[in-house]
Amino acid sequence: MTTRMVEIVRREEFSAAHRLESPHLDEAQNRALYGPCFTDHGHNYGLEVAVRGPVDERTGMVMNLADLMRLVRTKIIDAVDHRHLNRDVDFLEGVIPTAENVAIAIWDRLEAELQAFPQCQLHRIRLYESASNFVDYFGRAPSTPNR
Repeated sequence: MTTRMVEIVRREEFSAAHRLESPHLDEAQNRALYGPCFTDHGHNYGLEVAVRGPVDERTGMVMNLADLMRLVRTKIIDAVDHRHLNRDVDFLEGVIPTAENVAIAIWDRLEAELQAFPQCQLHRIRLYESASNFVDYFGRAPSTPNR
């Protein structure tokens, strides 16, 4: 009998400010690269956390969505909502808060928490920076041997 994998997704929203600035670039280079995002501004973000696993025969669930909701809210939303991502969020310290980097940081924070649920694994973080723009992060790519 084959195992059937199911993906469950929790969606949350948060509002946060940030400024895109690289310490590796001078002010003119930052302005040219990031344009208006070089100044403080905000977004209404959408966050999707996707978890995959087999359906437990006893519960009929991959994971209790209430547990996933609690993890996302307590570990992510409470830390970022109505905050400045550059200054107020410890797990983003020293990170240029692009959507890509924020998605990676969210993954890293949730991956450790999901170890308490060994029947499933974190599959995807989708972070909407606007209604039109989003990033997907799927974790680290498997290492490939040098050729």
